[in-house]
Amino acid sequence: MVFIERVRKEAKRAFDRIRNEKLKNNILQAIPFWVASLVTGLAAVLYSRLFSLAEKGTAYIVHAHLWLLFIVTPLCFITAWWLVQRWAPYARGSGIPQVMAAIELANPKYNEKVNKLLSLRVLFVKVISSLIMALGGGVIGREGPTIQIAGSIFRKINEWLPSWWPKISKRNMIMTGAAAGLAAAFNTPLGGIVFAVEELTRTHISYFKTALFTAVIIAGLTAQAFLGPYLYLGYPDVSNLSGYIFLGVVLVAALAGLAGSLLSKCMLGIFRWKARFTFTRQHILYVTGCALLIVSLAFFIDTRVLGSGKELMTTTLFTHDKYLSWYVPILRIVGPVFSFTTGAAGGVFAPALSAGASLGAMLSGWMHLSATNSNLLVLSGMVGFLTGVTRTPFTSAILVLEMTDRHNVIFHLMLAGMTASLVALMVDKHSFYDHLKYQYVHELIKEDGGDDHQGRFEGPPDLPEDDEPEGEAGDPSQSGPGAIPSDSEGGKGE
Repeated sequence: MVFIERVRKEAKRAFDRIRNEKLKNNILQAIPFWVASLVTGLAAVLYSRLFSLAEKGTAYIVHAHLWLLFIVTPLCFITAWWLVQRWAPYARGSGIPQVMAAIELANPKYNEKVNKLLSLRVLFVKVISSLIMALGGGVIGREGPTIQIAGSIFRKINEWLPSWWPKISKRNMIMTGAAAGLAAAFNTPLGGIVFAVEELTRTHISYFKTALFTAVIIAGLTAQAFLGPYLYLGYPDVSNLSGYIFLGVVLVAALAGLAGSLLSKCMLGIFRWKARFTFTRQHILYVTGCALLIVSLAFFIDTRVLGSGKELMTTTLFTHDKYLSWYVPILRIVGPVFSFTTGAAGGVFAPALSAGASLGAMLSGWMHLSATNSNLLVLSGMVGFLTGVTRTPFTSAILVLEMTDRHNVIFHLMLAGMTASLVALMVDKHSFYDHLKYQYVHELIKEDGGDDHQGRFEGPPDLPEDDEPEGEAGDPSQSGPGAIPSDSEGGKGE
């Protein structure tokens, strides 16, 4: 404690010697972003390791006594669901729609409602519930939850600032946290930035670019300090591609985009059906049925229905076992439906990637492609399926690119994203996350006797703007983490 107090005094003495008031203000505005980014990186690393341990626990049960899953999985699913329902109802599911809803509601009028979406309670329930689901073999990922965890961290640090601290935009703080969370989860800094621009905000990037870049860099470097400069998937061989392979890319992307959008429609339909449940026992019966169905598929057909699917992706990309049977993509699509709709915590990012990979591997086998051409179709399927769910073709392409460091196929991946996006629009013009975001916003507003728009997804309600003054941090057109003069000219932030 003596050392910390001495460091604090020295830092304050050095800060007081700065004569430029604007520079002092920028430093004060930058500190919350730096601290939150550092904490986010540490949280992402810890969560990643815990999630990996949970999946290893499932793998041990599968190889030792597969029949035990008929007991373990229902218990885990019910426990994970109960934790969410009892302690933090908006910790359910992915976490990305909750962050999007929090951005829509980020103003003083709805502060209490945002607390239900992003808070320390939500953070802990999210982690525990998703880990229990993973241990039970749930077909979920950790990437969406990491984004909600990061948003909660950034928002809480913003709330802890004393009243005399320079004002920071709540909305931009949450958006920056979400981008940092994705970057730390996948080790994909560009993916985090593109995700924030393409999915999270309608604000021009110039209004918060410095905060965004700084947060992504700090969170990513923190994660790398513990996990190393790893790639999420590795370096698949995509050399010596055939000249006609772009036709295969279009075919795989179209099928994957269609499948991803239909998966989303199916889950939304189940949510609407479940909304009519009036008794707790109905929810318990549904969760138990989902668990038993997934275990039955694993026991009687193929254990590859279990888990996030990362092992399936690495197997098809880095071994000679390139091709998959026709039923594996069906399993990888059915699994998320009966895991995500339970109401427990867990993301859909990784399961979507693995479902797309299985489609690419299946079609590669049908067309008897070479190993390198097969790898490209696997990657294209991943981009296509994720685009079908999220409707973010550039984010999907950049994420897969950074996961594999295969820059020579960037145009193929962008073609896959564009094709999947066009096909998905024929099924629904809104993304899965948009539907859930609107639903959460309507649910929260309805609690105060507002208009009941639940189940209708025309768009977000009219909300008051974040009533914060020009020139605030997080409106980094005026200032922000590491702000430079060119960032301080022009523009009015949200």
